[in-house]
Amino acid sequence: MTKANIILTGFMGTGKSTVGKLLAKALGYRFVDTDELIQVRTGRTIAEIFNEKGEAAFREMEAETARELGRKSGLVISTGGRLMLDPDNAAALGETGRIFCLKATPEEIVARISGDAGAERPLLKGGDPIERIVGLMREREAGYARFRGIDTSGQTPEAVAKRLLEAYQTD
Repeated sequence: MTKANIILTGFMGTGKSTVGKLLAKALGYRFVDTDELIQVRTGRTIAEIFNEKGEAAFREMEAETARELGRKSGLVISTGGRLMLDPDNAAALGETGRIFCLKATPEEIVARISGDAGAERPLLKGGDPIERIVGLMREREAGYARFRGIDTSGQTPEAVAKRLLEAYQTD
């Protein structure tokens, strides 16, 4: 029997990678972060890809990655924050998986990403981060609304992973 993938999407700082790794371990699946996969394959950070090749080139890399992963099974996939907003990417990954959108309040997101010292967050540079997050969330709201939402605010990664596992097994 084919093991349906679990695809985690949502805004940065909602717990996709942290929760995804816990889910993968619980299920005996392999964890894949699409941004990390692209960085390993190109030898460049996302910021470097944007600066050197532009956003369109990066979005094409995301699309290629979505098509490739959509043909595999037994994966927990953490997507870049905008990857699943493209209907073609969502369709490619949705063929072999169940898609969940992780959510959190803007305040919780700021608290989480402030503690993530190694992460580059170019979208949040300049201005008030809460205002920037609220604006970006508003822009993405309709795209994210297509997927089953799981609120991660005020919850441990373990509690979120447990809820996702239950949802995955009952859907």
